[in-house]
Amino acid sequence: MRLPVLVAVLGCALVLAGTAGVRAAAQVKPDRLKTVLAQMDAGSVLFQSAQADLRQELFTKVVHDTEIQTGEIYFLRKAGSLQMGMKLLPPDAAPGTPPAQVMELKDGKARMFNPGTNQVDEGSTTGKNQALTETFMTLGFGGSGTDLAKAWTIDDQGSEQLNDGKQIVKTEKLDLVSKDPGIRNMFSHVAIWIDPARDVSLKQIFYEASGGTPTGDTRTVFYTDIRLNQKVDAGPFAINCKGKCTVVTH
Repeated sequence: MRLPVLVAVLGCALVLAGTAGVRAAAQVKPDRLKTVLAQMDAGSVLFQSAQADLRQELFTKVVHDTEIQTGEIYFLRKAGSLQMGMKLLPPDAAPGTPPAQVMELKDGKARMFNPGTNQVDEGSTTGKNQALTETFMTLGFGGSGTDLAKAWTIDDQGSEQLNDGKQIVKTEKLDLVSKDPGIRNMFSHVAIWIDPARDVSLKQIFYEASGGTPTGDTRTVFYTDIRLNQKVDAGPFAINCKGKCTVVTH
């Protein structure tokens, strides 16, 4: 997995039932986006952590196939920076089943661990990759509205109600086109359904591209049971190799 895609997966990284959106506003008022971004700015100041269940659907157009993955994710603001961890479970996994894949973004590195091969794919999120990392970190979960507007051209598509697993939440659907040509080469656009008051995303869709041309492939992520600003135990998300890992640097 390329580093930019790994960062995007972590940044977006959700039980599907009950998450269908219901459009609540047919036409968006001109000043609505300013209000949403201001709410995100205020929510970002209060944001310290978030944990959630997740479900992601990987659709491949050429074979008309959808792969479904479930797992857990956390976001933690620590020493002025945001770290993340995600673990994905095998299909139809019973409780307590070890993860099939573990990803983390912290200490200036993005890492993905596959227990089956005992391999860790690793890349730096600083230096030449810092702008890329910061762009994807704007997609909710602590990212400010000001930073979102700096990194993306935003089309506010109105309010929708989503079920976050516990309650119906009014979200704002924002369609985003990156201002970075390199990111547009990978994703033609990204749609997010954000709860601006809490500054968290409930749903994200990444529309993949190849050389800037849409492929028709999508990565859709749903977040449910979001626990905001609670103590985070990052232990279950740690990368623990059995024996010596093979580390592949990208």
